[in-house]
Amino acid sequence: MLTSENIDVKICCIKSLEEAKMAAQAGASAIGLVGPMPSGPGVIDNTLIRLIAEQMNQHLGTFLLSSEQSASEIIAHYDQCKTNTIQLVDHVNYDDLKKIRDRLPGVRLVQVLHIAEEKNIEEAIRVSQLVDGILLDSGNPSLQVKELGGTGRIHDWTISKRIVESVDVPVLLAGGLKPSNVGEAITAVRPAGVDLCSGIRVNGVLNEGLLSTFMDRVRSVTI
Repeated sequence: MLTSENIDVKICCIKSLEEAKMAAQAGASAIGLVGPMPSGPGVIDNTLIRLIAEQMNQHLGTFLLSSEQSASEIIAHYDQCKTNTIQLVDHVNYDDLKKIRDRLPGVRLVQVLHIAEEKNIEEAIRVSQLVDGILLDSGNPSLQVKELGGTGRIHDWTISKRIVESVDVPVLLAGGLKPSNVGEAITAVRPAGVDLCSGIRVNGVLNEGLLSTFMDRVRSVTI
């Protein structure tokens, strides 16, 4: 049974060890560490990603956001960072997902789907057989300069809800979430967790007050 107490919260676009500790102390379940991207906020050096991941409690999810698409490039990226989870922000072929599984059996894989139309539901069902989780975001990989996250936009939550109902792996909801709308989002979609970047930042910096308010709003949702 889904309750507000067991909804995971992932704070993405972590830029420093101080921000990572702030997120963990606030009760976040996971943090997102952004590797090289064609666009969007929060990119940090792979060396810093590894440093932050090594300093965190092993029970905290450390997500490497990788825009690579081939198994060899994704594995090479992971080898530089050593997080416990890889968040694949672009499309990865199923054969490549299988290769990553074989090479990195102890690392969790979370595939991002950028929600734009109903065919995303079938896509989610197929990929759910090969990953540990799915994250629903609001980017646009078809643009000349790909948008792979951190847009601050909300997508169609009715599609997201149908995905949650159709797959057997945990689903995280992202895209334009903030303290003022996270309660509505959780009630509408009923995800296993929520993920956000810009909604709790001021001038790009993680804000302790907004973070605390966001966590309070998540925990106060009545489902």
